Amino acid sequence: MLFRQLFDKTSSTYTYLISSGIGREALIIDPVLENVNHYIQLLKELDLKLLKVIDTHIHADHISGMAKLRDKTNCVTIMGDQTSADIVSMKVSDDEDVKIEGIVLKALFTPGHTSESFSFLMKDRVFTGDTLLIKGTGRTDFQNGNPYDSYNSIFNRLLKLPDKTLVYPAHDYKGDLVSTIEEEKKYNPRLQVNSADEYAEIMNNLNLPDPKLMDVAVPKNLKLGINLNKQKINNGLEVNKFKDEIKKNNAILIDLREESEIKKEGKILNSITVPFPKIENFLKENKKKFKDKELLFYCAVGQRSTLAIQISKSYNCTKCFHLIGGLKNWKKEGMNID
Repeated sequence: MLFRQLFDKTSSTYTYLISSGIGREALIIDPVLENVNHYIQLLKELDLKLLKVIDTHIHADHISGMAKLRDKTNCVTIMGDQTSADIVSMKVSDDEDVKIEGIVLKALFTPGHTSESFSFLMKDRVFTGDTLLIKGTGRTDFQNGNPYDSYNSIFNRLLKLPDKTLVYPAHDYKGDLVSTIEEEKKYNPRLQVNSADEYAEIMNNLNLPDPKLMDVAVPKNLKLGINLNKQKINNGLEVNKFKDEIKKNNAILIDLREESEIKKEGKILNSITVPFPKIENFLKENKKKFKDKELLFYCAVGQRSTLAIQISKSYNCTKCFHLIGGLKNWKKEGMNID
């Protein structure tokens, strides 16, 4: 396995680059905007293709690098399903898997630091975001944080993992790189409590200053997505028009979501599944076959389908459209699903 822990000095943020080493697929967790060019260079040097990028929560101390990575690499942007950030092209639920070649991360809903925080478990290690830090825990006094939720997430979820599980947080301010669940149980001062009330008392009296960039970072991180207007100008169709196009004899309806999403949300009748990371190879292999066909893409909310339109144009697919707002809009308009 290829594993890189990268550090941003300004925000004391840890970013993680992971690949199985079997193939070229990679994912990144908690990227920082200012470091995106460094990530891109590292991916190039290691001969890796970035397939997915994950934010554990809406960050208040830095602007996420997800949007820039998406624009530069066509990667899938992922967060937990409780987030209100519009950047997300794929939302994962508690206990849902995030997969690339040879790597599986299990999403764990761990609210408390924020109401939408997730951690991600990968075999012998867990990426805890700001929920559990090394010898500390994430503050709970903004972004709908809650000390009782934090206590539950840590004591009833994370600390239930095997003692030898490695803990990789999103931040450290003392120079520590990694811990274990066992070490945190024994030596984390905020976890030496006998009740949720005792923990809440500690968290409610930290009296920490707000992060310097909070008033900039939070609003920015909420609005990094491909909005509906951008979706429209990229061959986007509203629901009724998209429905009419599906009826054409030469139409091929392509669902860009992953099987786990389809299992949860269903799909539009008669669509074929081509997960977005595979769409470029799919178009390349079927270039001649699609010469006189009309390609109709859709995904969860229109993010991946917008990128698919841009990719398809590079393969001279002139008759290609996508569903504005994705399956979310389709359902909102009362359309049937399979």
